Amino acid sequence: MGKATRESYGMALVELGRENQKIVVLDADLSKSTKTNGFKKEFKDRFFNVGIAEQNLMGMAAGFANVGNIPFASTFAVFAAGRAFEVVRNSICYPKMNVKIAATHAGITVGEDGGSHQSVEDIALMSSLPNMTVIVPADHKEAMAATKAAAEFQGPVYLRFGRCGTEDIFDENYEFKIGKGVELRRGNDISIIATGMMVSKAIEASKELESQGIGARVINISTIKPIDREIILKAAMETKGIVTAEEHSIIGGLGAMVSEVVCSQCPIIVRRVGIKDVFGESGTPKELMEKYKLTSEAIREEAKLILNN
Repeated sequence: MGKATRESYGMALVELGRENQKIVVLDADLSKSTKTNGFKKEFKDRFFNVGIAEQNLMGMAAGFANVGNIPFASTFAVFAAGRAFEVVRNSICYPKMNVKIAATHAGITVGEDGGSHQSVEDIALMSSLPNMTVIVPADHKEAMAATKAAAEFQGPVYLRFGRCGTEDIFDENYEFKIGKGVELRRGNDISIIATGMMVSKAIEASKELESQGIGARVINISTIKPIDREIILKAAMETKGIVTAEEHSIIGGLGAMVSEVVCSQCPIIVRRVGIKDVFGESGTPKELMEKYKLTSEAIREEAKLILNN
């Protein structure tokens, strides 16, 4: 198992801090958990702990952006997207402030903290906001690259990071581009479109299907908004159906976005692997992934349902 994407975020921040004096980091008293403590240690004059006050965190970030800085506002996803939603909407997205919201501990793999801290609706919330770009990295390399790309991008960005380690998918040659999906495995029978930590599960499912004579294309969609319509429509035209996979509610997440794309131009069956409109609960990440069927087996079963029908 590789690094957690929150760790990758923290590492990228330090590199950015050395390269650009306009980078500032704000945290809501969680720097050890969000991994902004590395930036805090090296750049004390550009790090601001606002305390347990997430709405103030976003308002301050908007203020820093308004005077030419590039602020990264960090806290847990459930607070960044939920508690601070109105401030994100009116102080960041409405005036299109150059704020980067770095939300860690997203999804049910927060684990034992339970349903109150497991944000499974944050992608839906942030994607609903005009001017917001939403990015969900799949592994260490992509998280590092996405953080750096967000710093260069002009406008609000929501970066979604996880608590536990992810499988390494990309090598040093990987070039991340905001708004672009990546085909990781070829296949013309079925398409599996995944995001975040479910990308590794999609790859695993594709290999299992291949051993059974089924060609399963795997596409990594790291930018949920704006979504890569071209790669999705190509998959819809060239395969018999699509399975989406995400560590998020199937309502308003990747599956919903993909369905919207294909329904508008190339209707095809889309089956969704994700949280089925319920809250999470306390348990280990592995236990929760199995209980909520966020597994390669679940992806494989959905693919076969499409092909058999």
